[in-house]
Amino acid sequence: MDIPLVIFFSMALFAVGVFGVIAKRNTLILFLSIELMLNASNLLFVAFSDYWGNLTGQVWVFFVLVVAAAEAAVGLAIIINLFRTKQSVDIDQYNDLRG
Repeated sequence: MDIPLVIFFSMALFAVGVFGVIAKRNTLILFLSIELMLNASNLLFVAFSDYWGNLTGQVWVFFVLVVAAAEAAVGLAIIINLFRTKQSVDIDQYNDLRG
Protein backbone atom coordinates (compact mmCIF):
# COMPACT_ATOMS: atom_id res chain seq x y z
CA MET A 1 0.00 0.00 0.00
CA ASP A 2 1.38 3.39 -0.99
CA ILE A 3 1.22 5.47 2.21
CA PRO A 4 1.73 8.94 0.64
CA LEU A 5 -1.18 8.30 -1.74
CA VAL A 6 -3.41 7.21 1.14
CA ILE A 7 -2.40 10.27 3.18
CA PHE A 8 -3.17 12.55 0.23
CA PHE A 9 -6.56 10.90 -0.35
CA SER A 10 -7.41 11.10 3.34
CA MET A 11 -6.42 14.77 3.48
CA ALA A 12 -8.58 15.45 0.42
CA LEU A 13 -11.58 13.71 2.02
CA PHE A 14 -11.05 15.62 5.25
CA ALA A 15 -10.78 18.93 3.36
CA VAL A 16 -14.04 18.25 1.54
CA GLY A 17 -15.66 17.52 4.91
CA VAL A 18 -14.33 20.72 6.44
CA PHE A 19 -15.60 22.68 3.44
CA GLY A 20 -19.02 21.10 3.87
CA VAL A 21 -19.13 22.03 7.55
CA ILE A 22 -17.99 25.61 6.99
CA ALA A 23 -19.73 26.53 3.75
CA LYS A 24 -23.07 24.72 3.73
CA ARG A 25 -26.07 25.75 5.83
CA ASN A 26 -28.07 22.53 5.46
CA THR A 27 -28.10 20.28 8.54
CA LEU A 28 -28.09 17.06 6.53
CA ILE A 29 -25.03 18.20 4.57
CA LEU A 30 -23.43 19.18 7.89
CA PHE A 31 -23.88 15.69 9.32
CA LEU A 32 -22.68 14.05 6.10
CA SER A 33 -19.59 16.27 6.16
CA ILE A 34 -18.83 15.26 9.74
CA GLU A 35 -19.16 11.61 8.75
CA LEU A 36 -16.82 12.23 5.81
CA MET A 37 -14.20 13.70 8.15
CA LEU A 38 -14.52 10.72 10.50
CA ASN A 39 -14.10 8.31 7.59
CA ALA A 40 -11.00 10.19 6.41
CA SER A 41 -9.43 9.67 9.84
CA ASN A 42 -10.50 6.01 9.76
CA LEU A 43 -8.72 5.59 6.44
CA LEU A 44 -5.49 6.87 8.00
CA PHE A 45 -5.92 4.60 11.03
CA VAL A 46 -6.29 1.54 8.81
CA ALA A 47 -3.45 2.53 6.48
CA PHE A 48 -0.94 3.11 9.27
CA SER A 49 -2.13 0.03 11.13
CA ASP A 50 -1.37 -2.04 8.04
CA TYR A 51 1.93 -0.24 7.46
CA TRP A 52 3.19 -0.80 11.01
CA GLY A 53 1.79 -4.32 11.26
CA ASN A 54 -0.35 -3.99 14.39
CA LEU A 55 -4.10 -3.97 14.90
CA THR A 56 -4.40 -0.95 17.18
CA GLY A 57 -5.54 1.36 14.39
CA GLN A 58 -8.21 -1.07 13.30
CA VAL A 59 -9.53 -1.31 16.86
CA TRP A 60 -9.75 2.50 16.95
CA VAL A 61 -11.67 2.43 13.68
CA PHE A 62 -14.21 0.12 15.27
CA PHE A 63 -14.72 2.54 18.18
CA VAL A 64 -14.93 5.55 15.85
CA LEU A 65 -17.59 3.78 13.76
CA VAL A 66 -19.61 2.96 16.88
CA VAL A 67 -19.48 6.59 18.03
CA ALA A 68 -20.33 7.81 14.52
CA ALA A 69 -23.36 5.52 14.36
CA ALA A 70 -24.60 6.78 17.72
CA GLU A 71 -23.96 10.38 16.64
CA ALA A 72 -25.88 9.82 13.41
CA ALA A 73 -28.85 8.26 15.21
CA VAL A 74 -29.12 11.03 17.80
CA GLY A 75 -28.37 13.77 15.28
CA LEU A 76 -30.98 12.57 12.82
CA ALA A 77 -33.54 12.28 15.61
CA ILE A 78 -32.87 15.89 16.59
CA ILE A 79 -33.05 17.01 12.94
CA ILE A 80 -36.38 15.24 12.42
CA ASN A 81 -37.78 16.78 15.60
CA LEU A 82 -36.64 20.28 14.62
CA PHE A 83 -37.89 19.82 11.05
CA ARG A 84 -41.35 19.00 12.37
CA THR A 85 -41.48 22.31 14.22
CA LYS A 86 -39.75 24.66 11.72
CA GLN A 87 -40.39 22.87 8.38
CA SER A 88 -36.82 23.73 7.34
CA VAL A 89 -33.39 22.12 7.46
CA ASP A 90 -31.49 25.43 7.40
CA ILE A 91 -29.09 25.84 10.33
CA ASP A 92 -29.84 29.55 10.66
CA GLN A 93 -33.45 28.72 11.58
CA TYR A 94 -32.42 26.71 14.65
CA ASN A 95 -31.79 29.23 17.39
CA ASP A 96 -34.14 27.49 19.86
CA LEU A 97 -31.29 25.57 21.49
CA ARG A 98 -29.43 28.70 22.59
CA GLY A 99 -29.55 29.27 26.33
